[in-house]
Amino acid sequence: MRIAYLVNRNPRTSHSFIRREIHAVEALGHEVLRFSLRPLDEQLVDPADVRELELTRVVLDAGAVRHALALAGAALRRPAAFARAAALAVRVGWRSDRGLLRHLAYLAEAAVLARWLEQDHVDHVHAHFGTNSAAVALLCHALGGPSYSFTVHGSEFDKPEFLGLGEKIRHAAFAVAVSSYGRAQLCRWARDEDWGKIHVVHTGLDAGLLRAPPTAVPAAPRLVCVARLVRLKGHAVLLEAAALLAAEGIAFELVLAGDGPYRARIVEMIRMHGLEDRVKVAGWMNAAQVRDALLEARAMVLPSLSEGLPVVIMEALALGRPVVATAISGIPELVEPGVTGWLVPAGSAEPLARALREVLAAPPARLEEMGRRGAALVARRHDAAREAARLVDLVHAARGRVPPGAPVEGAPAPRSAQRS
Repeated sequence: MRIAYLVNRNPRTSHSFIRREIHAVEALGHEVLRFSLRPLDEQLVDPADVRELELTRVVLDAGAVRHALALAGAALRRPAAFARAAALAVRVGWRSDRGLLRHLAYLAEAAVLARWLEQDHVDHVHAHFGTNSAAVALLCHALGGPSYSFTVHGSEFDKPEFLGLGEKIRHAAFAVAVSSYGRAQLCRWARDEDWGKIHVVHTGLDAGLLRAPPTAVPAAPRLVCVARLVRLKGHAVLLEAAALLAAEGIAFELVLAGDGPYRARIVEMIRMHGLEDRVKVAGWMNAAQVRDALLEARAMVLPSLSEGLPVVIMEALALGRPVVATAISGIPELVEPGVTGWLVPAGSAEPLARALREVLAAPPARLEEMGRRGAALVARRHDAAREAARLVDLVHAARGRVPPGAPVEGAPAPRSAQRS
């Protein structure tokens, strides 16, 4: 089977989970073609991501002339399908915060993609994120392209009414959430009859990480936060909590791994709180560097204000490090208080400081036991090979009921109907 993966920008440093899923699908014997809607907008530091970039074809690079020609060709070759696709673009774009014109541009991108997929004899398209990549997959299918599915990660729930998630689920072969919480949110925006084709497929880790031998938790009072430097990751709350610990005279070192548009503000806050000797902004790290940073810490801290189910939590637990995180979205499905880590209310520095104080005071043996439990939990739920096999099974089932190029009126029957 030949599957196309579609992402807005691929690959990205923070989206290594997509690369792992692609490689796991390929290991199952399927051919995967990579497509990105937009050119990459960051410097890659991981050699594996650099290799992925070489394999990725960018839709926008086709240029305005080819987009116009593809759009005209789609209208001439399949006028009825083009009319349906245009109607979908208007319907989804009308309520979108991106606007109607942007969705008409997505229609042109879908026309380019449809031609490429036809030439490459692609059987199915899987998009990551329920934003523009899912919109283009939807319109590509409406133009006569192959069946499609998409994975929603969590950021989409900040503005679901503007993304047309219900419409995208309706016409999709199936939709994927990365947590039970995420599936519940998708059910909120889907028609009742479409609930049966909303599934949980966890983002996964590769065998090398899942089978990592246990290592001793260091005695040194080091903590690490691995996250993009953006407002929603809650670094401001973390620094406020760190300032509370410093005021009590508690010894600690905090490493902030990651980069992003909030970096200058974070550096300013570090100076404002007088934490220059305690907090280090390390910048982007490749996979090996992130692994080392986690192993050198007593715990991983993620004080996010909004999340899906962060992969770095899985990575930390797989390496035997407990996690301190906020009790939001899918995080409590992995971080269990007193078992695999600490959960704290989002946006509140004092409870976070209390949790960090406990981490710093805990005997290494206690942290190691929590890490072992976390590693066992991740191994059960987040094996990339096993989760990729589940995704491929869904594609096979979908292809049995949604032939490529089928009209988009009406949703496919729920998967549960096949078992009746």
